[in-house]
Amino acid sequence: MNGMRPERSCRSRSSELVRPHARPAGAGERAGAGGPADEDGRCSRRQALRRLAWGAAGLTIMARSGAAAALPGSAGAGSGAAGALPGSAGAGAGAAGGAAGSSAAGAAAAGVRLAVIRHGAPDELTRRALAALGGMSRFVSAGNRVVIKPNIGWDRVPEQAANTHPEVVAALVRMALEAGAKRVTVMDHTCNDARRCYARSGIEAAARAAGADVVHLPDGRGTEMDIGGETLRAWPVHREVIETDVLINAPIAKHHSLTQASLGMKNWLGAVDGRRNQLHQRIDAASVDLAAFFKPALTVLDATRILLRNGPQGGNLDDVAEPRIVAAGTDPVAVDLFGAGLFDLAPEDFPLLALAEARGLGRPAESPPDLIDLDLEG
Repeated sequence: MNGMRPERSCRSRSSELVRPHARPAGAGERAGAGGPADEDGRCSRRQALRRLAWGAAGLTIMARSGAAAALPGSAGAGSGAAGALPGSAGAGAGAAGGAAGSSAAGAAAAGVRLAVIRHGAPDELTRRALAALGGMSRFVSAGNRVVIKPNIGWDRVPEQAANTHPEVVAALVRMALEAGAKRVTVMDHTCNDARRCYARSGIEAAARAAGADVVHLPDGRGTEMDIGGETLRAWPVHREVIETDVLINAPIAKHHSLTQASLGMKNWLGAVDGRRNQLHQRIDAASVDLAAFFKPALTVLDATRILLRNGPQGGNLDDVAEPRIVAAGTDPVAVDLFGAGLFDLAPEDFPLLALAEARGLGRPAESPPDLIDLDLEG
């Protein structure tokens, strides 16, 4: 495993040198690209997202050069992002230790939609991300039933970065119970054998130890429901996922051979039944339809380690990098846009973002007050 980020060969508009690294397989330019002006704009957007994903200081550089203003839906991004982000090295607020948690209620009142916490242990990153959004009590009240939907799809150990980190899941369970939840249930419809996926991922043991009920979602148990989507009209859904008071989406960030990245909205394919392979024919639109149907209260993206190539299953540790990041948000578009930057993807490379924004599921969050970005190392 390594901590190196993928970068494409776009030339930077800023004075910062862009050092090339291996990029995720399958993340190349799409066919039918326009001329030099289109390529220039695409590179600008990609670089701004790259800096957002891999460090707040880089985003500030891009904002000063005007490139961040090219991000779709980012009204005022060029001016708003130029200021230091809360908790970042230049913010003046200081220290890695208390910026995210010291004024959680104020942050929530200020409209924070995305919290990005960097360089800590998975449990701490998750807790700090929730604190920056206002705390788990913003989402969970006493007596609530809570369902947490991680990615447990594959017979892989945590180091292989195919499933959500078990410590991220356990932290969410503990926080929900601390907020007064009556019951917290962790579940997924796996691709490989469920018993092996739940055990080898470490999620079953960690979730149970934290106080959760753990449920397997087997084939053939779904109930046909009206999805009301543009692609999916009706589809079998696991009722256990939706018969709850609070639904939390807890995906891992990883490469996917069909969509280039598997992030928050794509994770909902693990909440349905039926012939899921048929959804791959229009996987972007299907993912957006499911995101609109499930409408989680919260999305917590595990990027403590990410699968750069050969996803979604992976298996080779050489394909894994360790950004050591957890991003949490109330806006699924903002979370997935942030995650796309980890894979050096511009919005044009990741069409479900535009589909989701057009459906009103959310919008980008690249700068304060929408965004809190905190590096625990400095």
